[in-house]
Amino acid sequence: MIPHDPTDDALERPVTSFDPLPSFDLLPGAPDSPVLLHVPHSARAIPQDVRAGIVPDDAELERELDRITDAHTAELAERAAALAGVRPWRFVNRLSRLVVDPERFPDDREEMAAVGMGAVYTRTTQRGVLRPADTDPEPLLARYFRPYAAAMTRAVAGRLAATGRAVIIDVHSYPAEPLPYELHGTGPRPPVCLGTDPFHTPPELTEAAREAFAGRGGTGLDSPFAGTYVPLDFYGTDARVSALMVEIRRDTYMAEPGGPAGPGLGHLATALAALVDAVGR
Repeated sequence: MIPHDPTDDALERPVTSFDPLPSFDLLPGAPDSPVLLHVPHSARAIPQDVRAGIVPDDAELERELDRITDAHTAELAERAAALAGVRPWRFVNRLSRLVVDPERFPDDREEMAAVGMGAVYTRTTQRGVLRPADTDPEPLLARYFRPYAAAMTRAVAGRLAATGRAVIIDVHSYPAEPLPYELHGTGPRPPVCLGTDPFHTPPELTEAAREAFAGRGGTGLDSPFAGTYVPLDFYGTDARVSALMVEIRRDTYMAEPGGPAGPGLGHLATALAALVDAVGR
């Protein structure tokens, strides 16, 4: 895919009909950077034919997009990349996670399937109906999920070939108050939650993130969201691929739900750039 870098307005505007944006982009960084900023949930775009299979009316769908979208995280990654001493690579989803969620397991391993939010969601954040329960996920998996996974696999393989290692930093956000769909919403909700994996998150990566975000109100581990994203070709088998999920509580940088970003976004971009520099050396 030809690298594409639309404006911030294109990244954040609400789109619920056909849109010419590609479904994902790999935005090049420095040839010698092992770091890949992954931004899977920042977009609101839903192709028109996919929208036709979604039950809520337009007004309720907009409210659901406000709740489910990790707003402004694509801009956060873009700003951090520009600030970093060695520019990282970025892999950005240009479609809403209501189309497909590229970070879910596409099979029985996915615990969120219990609340209708596997790779293809059938329920909303409020546990209402998003799609009919008998929706066949296969067309959406074939059209969007598998091409995304294959492209992300190639992106990681490219960093391994170029630098001998890959560091995936998964950039997310989450609401200050738990939503009904959350399976682990009763735990701590720190300003920055660091999601880890026992195989792919070495202690030095976690410590670098703690240091980078120390001035942003505090960090916590794996609550309310745990784990991190690694393409299945490398998952649990290739220690050259390290990964960390950075979940930022939305009230620290924006008006919830779905509102504009505030000055906190710039401070977080500086912290994320510091993390990129610390692990990219």
